[in-house]
Amino acid sequence: MHTGIRLKANVTDHQRLVLSQWMGCARFIWNSKCDEYRYHSVYARKYCPVGTYAPVDQQYSQFKNDELSPWLSDCPSQILRNSASNWFDTFQDFKHGRCGKPRRKKKTGNGSIHLTRELFRFDICADGVRRLFIGTKRNNIGYLSLKLHKSFEEKASLYIKKRHDEFWVSFCYDDGLDDGELLSQADHLKYLRGQTEAFLQKHIIGMDRGVKRPIQAGEQCFDFSPEQKRNMERSRRNLLRYQKKMSRQVKGSNRRQKIKVRLSNIHNDIANIRKDFCHKVSRVLVDQKDSRVFILEDLKTRQMTKRSKAKKDDSGRWLKNGGKAKSGLNKAILNVGWHLFEEFLKYKAHRAGKAWFKVPAHHTSQECAVCAHTHPGNRKSQEIFLCESCGHTDNADHNAAEVIKKRAISLVSNSGSELSKRGVLSLSDTGRGATDKSRRAKSPRAPCEEASKKKRKRAKDLPLDFSLEASPL
Repeated sequence: MHTGIRLKANVTDHQRLVLSQWMGCARFIWNSKCDEYRYHSVYARKYCPVGTYAPVDQQYSQFKNDELSPWLSDCPSQILRNSASNWFDTFQDFKHGRCGKPRRKKKTGNGSIHLTRELFRFDICADGVRRLFIGTKRNNIGYLSLKLHKSFEEKASLYIKKRHDEFWVSFCYDDGLDDGELLSQADHLKYLRGQTEAFLQKHIIGMDRGVKRPIQAGEQCFDFSPEQKRNMERSRRNLLRYQKKMSRQVKGSNRRQKIKVRLSNIHNDIANIRKDFCHKVSRVLVDQKDSRVFILEDLKTRQMTKRSKAKKDDSGRWLKNGGKAKSGLNKAILNVGWHLFEEFLKYKAHRAGKAWFKVPAHHTSQECAVCAHTHPGNRKSQEIFLCESCGHTDNADHNAAEVIKKRAISLVSNSGSELSKRGVLSLSDTGRGATDKSRRAKSPRAPCEEASKKKRKRAKDLPLDFSLEASPL
């Protein structure tokens, strides 16, 4: 199975300058291909017959000119070729509906270059250390200082990326795990349908993701450690301080550029804390012996974190819409990293031979895990859940985790449940196990009856000798 690895590179000042220039040349070729396609498309639409389209190829030599673009001669031609080839591959994916159309890249402090086998090699030096050599025989930057924290097989290509004024080397390699021997989601579902309810109760873990409790997995609650909270709070204070300082500086100045780099590093530190938390929690859950099936809610995070709409009264005055509170809620949701945790859990569970599914998320916080009574009044507060029907009292997040588990067991045991491409379990509309209501009979239409007066007769209004048509089994 292919897996990725990312290594931090400690570059010298000369290597930093040359790599930044190479990234600028690669971006120039990409933008030139975008501009060329746009020009040919407009020309073909205006002056050529119908059905004429702009050519899509991997050529880049027309952009190299000693007078207009002399800096391209200082960059290895393989980097320019790889940039044009990547643009062509992206356009092919766009034609097949796998991504969007290639767009121009802005000139920012970030960048990347794609290096193939001709431009790098791993050498074992005289001191026995394995080092990475970048460049060709005549045009190179020497050895990059990397910390190789694990063994891996060399691949045919790698990427060097610049993020937050730091350089990273990333590539994929085969870790020796055979993906064909691992079960798919459909195979896991087929296996679980043949198990008893006691087996499902023991090995299925329902997980609720929240703000106060980031991860509630069954009886276990996972939250950021005190050290992580302290570091994140310190980073937020520094973030506000540097943002205020940068707002008073002159745009384009060197000092403002230094503050921008510091701000990007602070954002990177906060993201690393969030990523570290998601990695550790997902690893703990996957390594548990009895945890074999992980159930998540099908959350729409993008819709949940939308800004509140502005409101006006009849006279045109702006009304309070709770925008400040909604902004704080959105920030708290995004800070936990729900989607990041989900992605980490998915690939780790798959590699461990365990299953994961999703269930619909509607009313999981309002449904009672004991009597299934659903009402907004059950959620007394953010923390307390008190059922109005049976009086069941529990923590709201723990109750939601139990509801998610019950839904998953019901859907897995039902032979009519289906599995979508995104891993969501739901009941099918037709077939064995469907839960559709019986079809209602329609009264015969009068030939002169107006369409606006047509009404469907209710089942209770039908005569006693009238029998409804039953749904198919």
